[in-house]
Amino acid sequence: MAMFEQMRANVGKLLKGIDRYNPENLATLERYVETQAKENAYDLEANLAVLKLYQFNPAFFQTTVTAQILLKALTNLPHTDFTLCKCMIDQAHQEERPIRQILYLGDLLETCHFQAFWQALDENMDLLEGITGFEDSVRKFICHVVGITYQHIDRWLLAEMLGDLTGSRTLWLAVLTAMFSESKTELQRNSHTRCHGLLVRDVMAS
Repeated sequence: MAMFEQMRANVGKLLKGIDRYNPENLATLERYVETQAKENAYDLEANLAVLKLYQFNPAFFQTTVTAQILLKALTNLPHTDFTLCKCMIDQAHQEERPIRQILYLGDLLETCHFQAFWQALDENMDLLEGITGFEDSVRKFICHVVGITYQHIDRWLLAEMLGDLTGSRTLWLAVLTAMFSESKTELQRNSHTRCHGLLVRDVMAS
């Protein structure tokens, strides 16, 4: 994270004034995107600047970097970052792999088709190469959605929504269900904040 903070300060200076859309800064900004992916950090403003530079300079477009930006935007759901990023990518590039697959995953998440999302992700796990913390971030989003949508939910359904957790990741399910009965998990409509906080602490401790 120290590298990210150092780069963030440098990038912040690059994004001020007329240098914001200087194509000579692309290499630095692209390295910054890769650092975000590796260190589980996030900077939407810088990532949007990269996509804008690609719009202004189509010959410099990098599919891999764009894919990383989209995946990082998904980790910040339910905010609209993913939609903002998607709107800055032209239709031709949206049809390219892996961008097409990531847009499909994003659509599944935004429409709350969580079981289908995990199945599609399992078939495209290569997309997550170099992306730290993606699945855990998605689970935080799912916890948020469940907390504001359900008054009660079967444990098996919750497990499916969270990606059929196995191994150490069952701790996610344990955190959500420990306070409830064996057969049912009761989620109060206003409990998503508490669940989200528990999940965050659990991830940080792991």
